Amino acid sequence: MILNEDSANCYYADKVGFETYEMGDFIGSVARGGVVNYQKITLTPHGNGTHTECYGHLSADNSANIYNCLKEYMFVCHLVTLPVHQQGEDQLVTLQDLKNNMLQQMPEAVIIRTTPNTPDKLTRQYSGSNPPYLEASIGKFLADHKVKHLLVDLPSVDREVDGGKLLCHRAFWQHPEKTRKDSTITELVYVNSTVPDGLYLLNLQVISLWSDASPSKPIIYPLSKI
Repeated sequence: MILNEDSANCYYADKVGFETYEMGDFIGSVARGGVVNYQKITLTPHGNGTHTECYGHLSADNSANIYNCLKEYMFVCHLVTLPVHQQGEDQLVTLQDLKNNMLQQMPEAVIIRTTPNTPDKLTRQYSGSNPPYLEASIGKFLADHKVKHLLVDLPSVDREVDGGKLLCHRAFWQHPEKTRKDSTITELVYVNSTVPDGLYLLNLQVISLWSDASPSKPIIYPLSKI
């Protein structure tokens, strides 16, 4: 997902901002006559485009940040496509559907792609729309099966407004009882429908920020049996 002013946005975050530096005679824009481009970029990781977060999202511990929690970046992952079910005012991805489509032996990472899967996910403005989310039991199920990295094409694994419960986040990280400090959740990914379900090598690229979340660029490569 390209991170720009038109990127998918959620939780009422301001759009990504790009500001040209101007200091005296210096203009940080070649288009405006400067010798180099020099910009200030402002963004909100949890609200602007694809982002990866650690348990620090729920913790007051300043050391609980993506820099300390994510030390490896290559994982075998399972891409699985699941439907969204209407339940009253909510739209849910269910644990039963996940169980029906998971491999017998789960890899370290799981990517959940939801249907319908249309390209407007790249630019959709989710704030205030009560978008789809995961049943909280999915978090515990994946934690119980040692899945360390969960990726979804939704703005959050939890309901947009849930009174601060964040049940799926907490169940996946097992926080605060037995916190899985090396596990991450990545939200607002997009996987084109032409990419088939199956096993892939995941390269989970993040910025080394002293923050609970970072803009990220997950890339997957198909795996084949030799």
